[in-house]
Formats: sequence, C-alpha cells, structure tokens
Amino acid sequence: MPPLRWTSPGQIAPIADDARLPQVWWQALPLDRACETVGTPQIAARLADLSMTCWGHLILGDVLPLVRFTDPAESALTPEHLGRDVVHKLFTGVLERLLEPPGERAPIGLASARADRPLPELINEVFAGLDDRQRSIARDRLYASQRATLDELAQRFSVTRERIRQIERDLRDDVDGWLASADAAPLVAHVSWLRGRLGSAVPAEELATAAPWHGTDLPSLQIPAWRFVRTLVGDYDLVDGWLVAGGADELREKTRQLFTDGPRPVREAVTLVAQLGVREDVAERWLVSVPNLRMLDGHVVAWPRSVNEKAEAVLAIAGGPLTPEEIQERIGEDYSLVGIRNQLTADERFLRVDRNKYGLTRWGGEQYLGIREMIGREIERAGGEASVNTVVANLTTRYDVSESSVRAYAGGPGFERTQRGFIRVAGHEQGDYQPRRDVSETRRCFRSRDGRWWHRVDVNAEHLRGSGSPLPTGFAAHLGMAPGGQLTASAPSGDVVISWHNQPTMGSIRPVLLEYGAQEGDHIFLTVSDGGELLTRFLQAALPSLPPLNRALHLIGYTAPVASEAEGIRLIGARIGLPDGSARDDVLGRLRDRGDREILAFLEGPS
Repeated sequence: MPPLRWTSPGQIAPIADDARLPQVWWQALPLDRACETVGTPQIAARLADLSMTCWGHLILGDVLPLVRFTDPAESALTPEHLGRDVVHKLFTGVLERLLEPPGERAPIGLASARADRPLPELINEVFAGLDDRQRSIARDRLYASQRATLDELAQRFSVTRERIRQIERDLRDDVDGWLASADAAPLVAHVSWLRGRLGSAVPAEELATAAPWHGTDLPSLQIPAWRFVRTLVGDYDLVDGWLVAGGADELREKTRQLFTDGPRPVREAVTLVAQLGVREDVAERWLVSVPNLRMLDGHVVAWPRSVNEKAEAVLAIAGGPLTPEEIQERIGEDYSLVGIRNQLTADERFLRVDRNKYGLTRWGGEQYLGIREMIGREIERAGGEASVNTVVANLTTRYDVSESSVRAYAGGPGFERTQRGFIRVAGHEQGDYQPRRDVSETRRCFRSRDGRWWHRVDVNAEHLRGSGSPLPTGFAAHLGMAPGGQLTASAPSGDVVISWHNQPTMGSIRPVLLEYGAQEGDHIFLTVSDGGELLTRFLQAALPSLPPLNRALHLIGYTAPVASEAEGIRLIGARIGLPDGSARDDVLGRLRDRGDREILAFLEGPS
C-alpha cells in the first residue's frame, strides 16, 4: 500500500492503532499475521478509514494498486467518491484473495511476462517501429516539455492540422492498448508505485529522479524516459514547477484554509499539510510555494494583501509588542515607515502600549496616550493631585520615556501646582473653547471614511526650508486646543509642536517632507490621533492632464476613478461634512463659504 510509506506514522496511528497489535504494526508485521490477529475485515476497515481521512483525493488504484486488477472500474475513482462502505468492501475482497492458500487463490491478473527486461527497453520497443513523422509527433507534441502546435507540425510535414491530430490520436490509442497488455504489467505496477510516491503535490524535478532509470534516454524518441512516464501518472497539473494532483488551485486553497485561524509553527503546519496528501519531506517547500502564505520566524502564516493584516500577522507570531521599525523589517516589503505607523494608529486591531511600541488590542493592556495624557491619568488615579516624583517614577518604569521629558510636561501648560507642591490638571478646560467656524466649515479640512478630519497642507518653499506655518482655528479647536494652549504631536522623525498664541501655529514639518521626498506643489494631509501621534498622508501634485473633476477630487485626497460628475460631487460633499445626497449647489455653496477656491475653480470652470 504505497501511501503507508510516505504518510507520517503520527498521522496514521490515531486511525490504525489497535491494542492487540504492536505500535506501528503496518511497518512491523506481515499482513497475514495482522489479519490473523484481529481479522481481515478489521484490517480492511482501518485501511478504509485511512483512505477516507488521509488519501481521499487519490484514486483507489493508487492507494491499493491490486484493486486495478480486481475491480478496474472502481480503481479509477477516489475514496471520497466511492464512500467508506464501498472502499471497505473492495479492500476486504483484495486482502481475502491475497491470504487464500496458494492452491485455492484465483489469479489476480498481474502478468509477469518479460518482467526481467529493463523498463526503458520495454518502453523504447513500443516506439521503435514508428516512421519519421510519427516519431516527430510523439517526441515534439505528446511527450515534449514545450509542445509543438498542430500548425507547426502540419507545416513541417505539408499536411493538414486534422491529419496531425489523427496521427496523435492513433499514437495515444496504440500506447493505451499496449498498457493494457501483459507486456506492460511491470510498467503499470511501477506507475502505481510512483503515484503513491508522488502524493498530492511534489516538485516536478522529483519525477526525473524518482527511479534510477527515469533519466535513461529512449533512443527511438531521443527523450528521457521520465517524459513518457509523466503522461501515465494521471490527473496531475504541472504548475509553477510542481506536479499537483486534482488541480493546483483547489489544493492551494485547501492549504491556505489551514491557516485562517492564525499562524502555526512549521512542524505543526507540515503535519497539517500531510493530511492533504503532501509528503512531509516536501511539505515546507509546498508551503513556501503557495501564494498568500509565508514562512516567518519558524511559523507559517496567511499573508494577505493589506499592510494592516500583515502587521497583525507579524505581531501574532512575535507574541508581544513591537516597534513600527521592527514590524516594517519583519514584513520585509516596500511599505514606508510612515504608512505603517499611520495604519497602526488608525486601525482598532492595534494598541499603542508604549511611546514607540504597538501590540494587538485583543491582548488587552493599557493604551499609551502620550506623556501629557499619561500624566493626567496618573493624577486621576491618585484622586486629583499627585507628587511629581511619583508620576515620574510610575511613567519611567512602565514606559520608554525619560525623566526630563515627564518633568518638562508636568511643568508645562495643562497642569498647575497645589499648595503642598503636588500637581493637578489646570482648571482651564481647553475643550470648552468654541471657534467661530466648525472644522466642517474650515478651508482645506476634509473628513475621511473613518470619521477623522484631516488638514491639507500645500507644500511650498517655506515648508521645505523648515519654517513653521499657521493652522486654521477650526482645525486646531477640533484637535482640542484653545488660545494659550500647546499640543505636541509625536512623529518618527521628531515631535511637531502646535501652539496657539495669537493664532494656531504648527512647527516645522520639514523632516516629514524629506521622508516622503516631497516637492513644491505636493500635498500633505495631516491630523493628530487621540494618542498624540502626528498622522500624515502624502499625495503628489496632480498631473495637469487630469480632467477638472479629478483635479478637484485630488485636492480632497481622493485619487480613484469616478463613474460620473454626480458621483464626484457626492464624494466632495461627504468629505466636507454635508449629508449624503446633498445637491450640487449645496456642495458648491459650502466650498464657497469655506474658502476652497482651488476646488471651486475646477468645478465651476473659467468665469
């Protein structure tokens, strides 16, 4: 039974073990002794269960080759198709016939004629009598790695395509007839063994080395013998260097489904894939070859398209928080650090647990909100006021922050000293400030689908030199600021300070622009997360050749195609805070009130 040779004992044992038999009895005992001990029907039952569980994708003749001779029709079907009861009955019949005394045993039909001759000689003899045209069609079309077309062969021999097709069909029929003869019995037996050896997927090059004689040339065709054997192994597809039984797409999908619940250690993954019929010695190579799977740190993990899901997989394998830099390195693809950081901040699957570390929300734990916010949390826990030394000790112990930074924030805006020298949250509540214009009425401010409001900065020479720049009052108030306040937004390239004296002002964003390679005319959309991180999205200047509507959409950060002008107007309305379905005039009116003249110019055209 060939599959017993390449299936893991650990996979077989739960199904085949019997207290009356020794461990790994299928390797340790002759068949007759095993049947004598527990009964032939019981041995056949265990083999049938194995066939249904482990080898259901193989045809029955590959599982137990003798079935090809006792029950030819059923041998061409899979256990899944036949069902467990039929497989049990067929196996019982074969085993009982094998165990009959020699004088009573009926012939199974396996001829031994010419078995002493090397198989390459038997195969070569089949084609020795071909004429040049037949030989060329066999060599260059039937058994070629790159098959010649019917047209090429028809032109070569000055005949019609249909004539080539007829000769090809006759050759196939002759080979099939020979395979059904007694002379071909040794080769048929070898192919049955080979199917069991190959399993459900195997690197294609293994076919050439599966038997020593596979590399022997057939003089009559001038091809190696394995090319002919390749056509006999049955329903195998050659895909990306793999021979795959029953269709590569189906086996790949079954393989991917094994990892939908999360990463698995490689050893466990190999055992799971072996249950699909892939030999354990090639299982790792198969896993590497399957699209959307990846080997990572000793695990196999589903490898989806989005950077968010890849970051989730990396963290799940790590089992603990990582920095954005570590996540970027482990993903190992062309994702910018800024983009990864933005996704970690915006996606609810991730939790910022330290100044520069993220974990998975499902792990639980306390969210790190920035030094100012964490000081406020410590004060709240202490009942409204706390010793600066205690706050410093608690925060520097739990988080990667320096004592000097904590003390600087504790002595800055937002906190005040009590009579006994403790600190408390300052009595002025910045959130009570109401700007003259709401953020939805503020120029260059746009709402994304996740509900965040972003401000568009049109990059100019001053930004690139490192100068600060004003922020609209409505946007600063949306960030929770008020006159006299200050907000420090953290970024990988350094903190950006937003202060509000006469008007809100943002410090230099030159390091951010350098990271993106921004030039004059490009755009940066920015906002500040609840945790105090500066989030940015970069957009190059629109091409002048874009239609006016697309130029307008570009300025709100939308770059995908739209089906119609009405769709474009609807998108703009949603981005500036209008209800869905607002009329075109309402959208233009809001843009006019906000002062978005650049967008209006593209929508209204030249006056």
